[in-house]
Amino acid sequence: MTQQLPQVPSTEPELAGVRNFRDVGGMPTVDGRTVRHGRLFRSGHLAHATADDAAFLAGLGLHTVFDFRNEADRAVEGLDVELPGVRNVNIPLNDPADGKEFWKMVSSGDLDQLHSLLGDGKAAARMTETYRQIITERTAEHSGVLHAIAEDSVPALMHCAAGKDRAGLSIAVTLLAVGVERDAIEADYLKSNDPHRRYKVRRSSDAPDAMSPEVMGLLSPLFDARAEYLDAAFETIVANWGNTERYLTEGLRLTPETRERLRERLLH
Repeated sequence: MTQQLPQVPSTEPELAGVRNFRDVGGMPTVDGRTVRHGRLFRSGHLAHATADDAAFLAGLGLHTVFDFRNEADRAVEGLDVELPGVRNVNIPLNDPADGKEFWKMVSSGDLDQLHSLLGDGKAAARMTETYRQIITERTAEHSGVLHAIAEDSVPALMHCAAGKDRAGLSIAVTLLAVGVERDAIEADYLKSNDPHRRYKVRRSSDAPDAMSPEVMGLLSPLFDARAEYLDAAFETIVANWGNTERYLTEGLRLTPETRERLRERLLH
């Protein structure tokens, strides 16, 4: 029996306490199919969802929320709002200890410290390396997510803190697995730069210039969605596995049967 899914509004909602929410439905595949609306969503964290936000999310008929934040993120931002009947699965895609001092400096460092830490391309280089590491070091986690979706976990929502990097890569990997065109994956990824979607940068420093244009310029590469970051992830797939197909079959352990179930779940 075909599962009856709720009708998803054609216009994207403006959620008050959840950043960067969107349905990835409508994206084209290389073989002429499209991603179904109401099956796969992405966003920033749900910890600050308002009652209206929660009611909207509950109305999507979600089966599973995949939360890619680590313990440190969840301690700072809080746990996701509880949605009735929805399974919340926490799959950290980076270690809480990774970059702890770095992010402390981002939050509280003065201008000279930030120049030393982030200037001369260092911030963008760090982001590029993070994307490469997630691809090479988190194959088991991405495999688990894809097998869960193939089994029963749709409709699904994937999120991290900002919904840009960890969630962005997980969405990209999922879309690769069902054959979505790479240009379409990149276009969706870059939507995280829209002003109303961007993560709200917070600084613990109370110095007069803590949020100055110069400081924001230094921080910008950390909070941007840049094509070069996603390109680095795709290049890492080729460098380590030769091509996307081998990455999916050998890296993520997806059988042809699992790939077909994913397509059945997510595509028209």
